Amino acid sequence: MEPVSRGGRSVKLDEIDLKILRYVQENPKMRIRDISSKLGVPKSTVYYRIRKLEELNVIKGYNAILDSEKLGFEYIVVILVKGKYGPGYHEEIGRFLSKNPYVQAVYYVLGEQDFVVVGKFPSKGKYMEFLESLINSSFIERTCTMVVARVIKEDFKLNI
Repeated sequence: MEPVSRGGRSVKLDEIDLKILRYVQENPKMRIRDISSKLGVPKSTVYYRIRKLEELNVIKGYNAILDSEKLGFEYIVVILVKGKYGPGYHEEIGRFLSKNPYVQAVYYVLGEQDFVVVGKFPSKGKYMEFLESLINSSFIERTCTMVVARVIKEDFKLNI
C-alpha cells in the first residue's frame, strides 16, 4: 500500500486503488464496468473506490487534454518571479499570479526565485498585458520570462 498525504494525514492505497487511478488517468471516460472487467472485481467495488478517491481529493477532477497549438495558444512562457518579502507574501502573490486565465501553473519555490509561472497565451499582446500587471504590482520585485520555442514533452500524468 502506498501512503498518500491528505492535509497532513496519510491514507493507504492498495494495488486496486492504484490500478483504478492508472485507468482513470489514462482514460477518464472509461466506464466503471470496463475497469471492473479489467481488474476482475465487482462494479460496486470500483464505484465506491472511485468515490472514496474523489472524497479524499486524490482524484481532483476529470479533464480533456486539448491541443493548445491547434487552438491558437502558441505563446507559451515560463516566468520566474521574485516577490517582495512580507507577512504572507507568498499567499498574496500566489493568488495574484493565479488569477490570470492564461496561467496554467504557479509554483512557490525555494531558491533564488520565489515563483515559477507557466502560461499559455493566445498572443504576445495578451502576454504583455499580464507582464504589465506584474511590473505594476507593488509586491513583485522582478521577473524573468523564458519564451518556449518548442515543446519537446508535455505530459502531466503521474507515473503511478
